Amino acid sequence: MNHLISPAKLRRGVGWKRRDESCARNRRKPLRRASTVPMLRRMSQFARSPVTAVLGPTNTGKTYLAIERMCGHASGMIGFPLRLLARENYDRVVALKGVENVALVTGEERIVPPKARWFLCTAESMPLERETAFVALDEAQLGADPERGHVFTDRLLRARGREETMILGSDSLRPMVRALVKDAEIISRPRFSTLSYAGARKLSRLPRRSAIVAFSSEEVYAVAEAIRRMRGGAAVVMGALSPRTRNAQVEMFQSGEVDYLVATDAIGMGLNLDVAHVAFASLRKFDGRRQRRLTVAEMAQIAGRAGRHHRDGTFGALVEEGPNAFTPEEVLAIEGHHVPPLERLYWRRGEPDFSSIDALIDSLSERPTDPVLTAAPEAIDLIVLKRLAEEDWVRARTRSPMMVRRLWAACGVPDFRKLGPDPHSRFVGRIFSYLSEGAGHIPHQWFADELQRLDQMSGDVETIAGRIAAARSWAYIAHRSDWLLDPEHWAARTRGVEEKLSDALHDRLRQRFVDQRTTLLLRRIGAGAADLPVDVASDGAVSVDGHALGRLTGFRFDVSPDTRVADKRLLIAAAEKGLAGELRKRGAELAVAGDAELALVADPGGVPALTWNGLPVATLTGGTTLDRPVVTLDRSLQVLDRAAQGQVRERLTAWLQGEMTKRAPTLGALAALARDPAAGGALRAVAAALTEVGGIAPRDGFEAMLLPLSGDDRRRLRKAGVAIGTLDLFDARLFKPAAARWRAALLAARDGHPVEPLAPNAATVLPAGQGAWGYRRFGPQAVRVDLVERLARAAHDARQGNAPFAPDPALATSIGLKVETIARMMAQLGFRPITAEGEAPQWRWHPPRRHGSPPTPAPRPPRPGNAFAALAELAFRR
Repeated sequence: MNHLISPAKLRRGVGWKRRDESCARNRRKPLRRASTVPMLRRMSQFARSPVTAVLGPTNTGKTYLAIERMCGHASGMIGFPLRLLARENYDRVVALKGVENVALVTGEERIVPPKARWFLCTAESMPLERETAFVALDEAQLGADPERGHVFTDRLLRARGREETMILGSDSLRPMVRALVKDAEIISRPRFSTLSYAGARKLSRLPRRSAIVAFSSEEVYAVAEAIRRMRGGAAVVMGALSPRTRNAQVEMFQSGEVDYLVATDAIGMGLNLDVAHVAFASLRKFDGRRQRRLTVAEMAQIAGRAGRHHRDGTFGALVEEGPNAFTPEEVLAIEGHHVPPLERLYWRRGEPDFSSIDALIDSLSERPTDPVLTAAPEAIDLIVLKRLAEEDWVRARTRSPMMVRRLWAACGVPDFRKLGPDPHSRFVGRIFSYLSEGAGHIPHQWFADELQRLDQMSGDVETIAGRIAAARSWAYIAHRSDWLLDPEHWAARTRGVEEKLSDALHDRLRQRFVDQRTTLLLRRIGAGAADLPVDVASDGAVSVDGHALGRLTGFRFDVSPDTRVADKRLLIAAAEKGLAGELRKRGAELAVAGDAELALVADPGGVPALTWNGLPVATLTGGTTLDRPVVTLDRSLQVLDRAAQGQVRERLTAWLQGEMTKRAPTLGALAALARDPAAGGALRAVAAALTEVGGIAPRDGFEAMLLPLSGDDRRRLRKAGVAIGTLDLFDARLFKPAAARWRAALLAARDGHPVEPLAPNAATVLPAGQGAWGYRRFGPQAVRVDLVERLARAAHDARQGNAPFAPDPALATSIGLKVETIARMMAQLGFRPITAEGEAPQWRWHPPRRHGSPPTPAPRPPRPGNAFAALAELAFRR
């Protein structure tokens, strides 16, 4: 390809055959020759015409053909619509011709070796003053773009190669070429593959290898975020990205690291990607002046990115109805590659008059004379020029054509940051003030300070993207050869800063829009749960192919704390599938767990819970009676099937009953008495009532039920462990720490809230304000009821009938009772104080009248002469 392909070879198809054979090797598919022969006949015309317009839809190989033709000439130049495209094709030509022979010329990047013969440029940066054998303009239909159209129209009219000129574009350009380039040969090229409409699909249902197109950075980010949540991640491609960031993002998509690409309409400008489906997130865009619907030509240009070479592609929208849905007419036009012909192109004088500022403005404001051309809308460079022309100091410094040229060059600094006319005019004004004074160089200190301010990698995607946009302005300045004293040094510095920012932006884009863990899961889950390689470490850490998912604690899977809220549902679903075997195994182990592995605890809310090796597996709720609580499995065990849950519940219930019999036997014995059909009704009533209060209750509430009890009934109660004390009914064993904890847990399960707090270490006496169950309050202190009964027995043992007595203070003192506490307790026990002056306090028994017992009247003497009187006399004598 170092020499121009001869007409004879073109007619034999040598040049095109080489390309087809290369494509066939890459695809390893049979070569399709049907559409090649007519094309070769048309290509033979290249040798006869100096200007050739190669028109057709996307995926027709126009750009590839232009590169091939350029490399066949001794020198050449191609203008592309995007810096990204210029860079991509620069790399391709360097591989063919060597880096020393190929130049890259864009606004922000300039690589021009001394012996360069082939130039890859953006349309705006094409060095038209340089003569080359071949010149091509890519995407020439952009002459109809209001913002940049005048540049492409100018290149269409003025850019010519010494031996061959090629105009590449859409079929819509045909009437414009006929009207403006009358000597041009027009060659149509068919699309290699079929493009068809696939209907509307939601984001969640898009096929893999899809590109979603949006028309603002905000919309791109929003769509990418949604794709990350639903599909694991997406690459992001926008025209504002640096080539380094763009290439890194594209590589993620091309390598299969992610299956989705979210892009602006920059994707339609010749970016060759392995895309099978193009989905439009919107069909409206802001064109710099207003929000409008895409034209059919724009839709076709973007949709045509689907299906490359001989692979068919599809396109569609995200909605079926509404303003963002395709109409039937648009679908037919896109599928048939029928785009409306352009009726006009935007024009602005390409070689303006630099004799003065006013002459420059007038020449740039000229109106075209050709009927198919229309004056371009006022671009940002002309707006800035007019604003600076109002400044007296600017007019004073532009008295020569050379300085007018210099001013216009400064006005050409693009507004990469999108600040608007006023801020950008001030920026350009400062640049020109330096260019028009002294040696005409921008001060190194200002340049260095501004670059240093941008040389920081912190911040989010938007922040770093903003720094890159600002760095592009300084890169543009650094590549103006006469604006800086040492332009090569500063070009290298700006390139270094931009590359670092580009790498940082790529990392932020990955962090924000790519979740490798989720992407991997989605692929694996589709293959079935059995194929999901979930690893569970000894500490419960769960991972898939080395990507951490979270931690399995018992039967509960907790997502990694660095996971976003929107991803939790997906990861939990993945874990449930991948951990099914591990969970079944743990369920079987729990169903046969040993007694030592299970425990009764209280959860943070005070509700009793059962744990297995320290992990909560169930809670207790009230049952039919206190001794029969209901075991409710923890929600985390719902991952087990019903049979496994039943086995676990049976095991926990059996353990619960066994432990209750061991730790609090009184409650089980009382419940058994209450259910014993052989026991009398009075005994069963007392047992049932005591069971419901946990085996400890004041005697006052039971007095009426105790009266009918027989001696045998009372013996059975004592056998169950119940003591019928003077003031309380209780079982002293319930005050042991383990028994007390179980009694409190059962009451809490029944009532749904914690009971009164347990006394610390089964204390005998508490301050009155520290009330606890099983304690009776006497003035300043509360005394445990079993000790109250011991003191009552000691007092009765010490008295002699109703005679006054002084109880032994040793027991009360050892317990720690205060004098006031003793006095109140003795009074409640039925003793009245008798204190003589100067003597120790004494007490006299005064039996209290029991609740429910009427006072016993004194017996009346029998009437004399009555038979009962005689019996009474005999009894008295006896």
